Amino acid sequence: MPPKILSVDDSKTIRVLLGRVFRPFECEMLEAANGEEGLAVAARERPDLIILDYNMPVMDGIAMLQNLRANPELKRTPVIMLTADSSPEKIAIVARLGVRDYIIKPFQDDKLLAKAARLIPLVPRA
Repeated sequence: MPPKILSVDDSKTIRVLLGRVFRPFECEMLEAANGEEGLAVAARERPDLIILDYNMPVMDGIAMLQNLRANPELKRTPVIMLTADSSPEKIAIVARLGVRDYIIKPFQDDKLLAKAARLIPLVPRA
């Protein structure tokens, strides 16, 4: 079964870009526009990787991450933060919450793919 990747970002453009980045690989892309939607999708779909924005309305990335880590069924789901905020304080906060990696927007496709490939198998589509 191909891995599921959940993109949680309030920017539709970013979610579309992420879909394009992973399109050449055997994976299923899931989307959510904020942390609240992201938690609901994660609980329902059990993604293998979450790519999570930091700043979002309704529920931000930190609150979503805290909720993920508090959920016994989702707490081990690897998370890559994808955000425009590169302050050391924010990086330290998400690191303490178990984020596996951190990518600054605008991102380079190959760097994102390399980080994702360390966490899930990325098999090219036939």
